[in-house]
Amino acid sequence: MLELRNLSKSYAGGRPVLDRLSWRFKAGEFVAIMGDSGVGKSTLLNLIAGLDTPDPAAGEAPIVIDGIAMSGLDDDAATRLRRARMGFIFQAFHVLPHLTLLQNVALPLLLNGLPTARAAEMLDAVGLGGRGHDFPHQLSGGEMQRVAIARALVHRPALVLADEPTGNLDPDTAHSILTLLRREIKATGACAIMVTHSQSSAEMTDKILHLSKSGLQETTIVNPFAQ
Repeated sequence: MLELRNLSKSYAGGRPVLDRLSWRFKAGEFVAIMGDSGVGKSTLLNLIAGLDTPDPAAGEAPIVIDGIAMSGLDDDAATRLRRARMGFIFQAFHVLPHLTLLQNVALPLLLNGLPTARAAEMLDAVGLGGRGHDFPHQLSGGEMQRVAIARALVHRPALVLADEPTGNLDPDTAHSILTLLRREIKATGACAIMVTHSQSSAEMTDKILHLSKSGLQETTIVNPFAQ
């Protein structure tokens, strides 16, 4: 579903953040990525999403999604791919303050020309049923995170990218949200990649990858969900 091929990223002054990173992510797979702060976990998600640009790779497409090389897309085509095929859960929420909760969650459906009824279902699934007409300023940080999660999943994306999706949630809510995320992934055959510092959150996934200067390495885990 997603393939990284010698993916590299350097910042100002030539400082490398990611160096020739390669990995294949499968459809229906829920993967956690862990690692020290500053190692490039969030940068990796931004690169996959096309929100940042990798270093040029000689004769090779560094990011391929469903057989489509991201480097071969212009801005409009990349935007269409993100809108239709991806769901994002980022630390900053990006919940739109001038829209109600229902309107925020329905936005991906509207942008993709899909019926909006599922927006109310997803609000209910994240524990905010009946609050669709509220506005973001009426929510706590944890509640805004739940809106962001509902919005990311509502259009059944093929690829879900989540940056610390439970960072603002209490343990019980975090567990229920990750259970929902996992259920959606398995039901739709999507691939989900979650960056997290939480070992307990990571252990609810199928696979844990550790990101370091040496690249991505799989960590052996024993959990009740792994298949």
